[in-house]
Amino acid sequence: MTEQEDKNVTRGLTIAVSGFHGSGRTTHAKRLAESLGLRYLSSGMIFRQVAKEKGLSLEEMSRIAENDPEFDKLIDKRAKEESVGGGIVVDATLAGWMVEDPDLSIFLTAPFTARVNRIARRENLSLEEAEKETRTREESERQRFLRYYGMDINDLSIYDVVLNTELFSPDGTARILKKIVDEYCSEGSENIGDGCG
Repeated sequence: MTEQEDKNVTRGLTIAVSGFHGSGRTTHAKRLAESLGLRYLSSGMIFRQVAKEKGLSLEEMSRIAENDPEFDKLIDKRAKEESVGGGIVVDATLAGWMVEDPDLSIFLTAPFTARVNRIARRENLSLEEAEKETRTREESERQRFLRYYGMDINDLSIYDVVLNTELFSPDGTARILKKIVDEYCSEGSENIGDGCG
């Protein structure tokens, strides 16, 4: 048995799903977890929950996180710890960087205007508000991650798969992602753990 096969047998399938805001990352990470019978973990949910508890907007929370590296490190540490046991889909901006040896690392993207339109609809914001918030948040994250971890989130070379979700319907994107996992599982035969059954 190879080291890769042994890792999968003992811990189960682990998938990291990253992507820019409004790319469909959360929607598709959830759908993938559900279709594969895997646990789902989202750092975005943790971020939003803390912001809500503190009565802050996402923009305000991002500004606070810029000056408090412990906030990001706490979220990323939890995502890393949760992924160790496997059998999980991790949905996070830094999932591709933080998940320990993911079996598959997926990055979802879409053009900026398409992402802003999605965010405006989802958050019930004007296009102007959504654009301002998204630019501020993404630039804040880019600078923080570079400063705290030395990671350039615009470097997509670490991902196994990069998919533009604007090219397909949500159902089409879900089918493509499921097919990618199915193909990965079939290549690894029966030795790959939970999620490849």
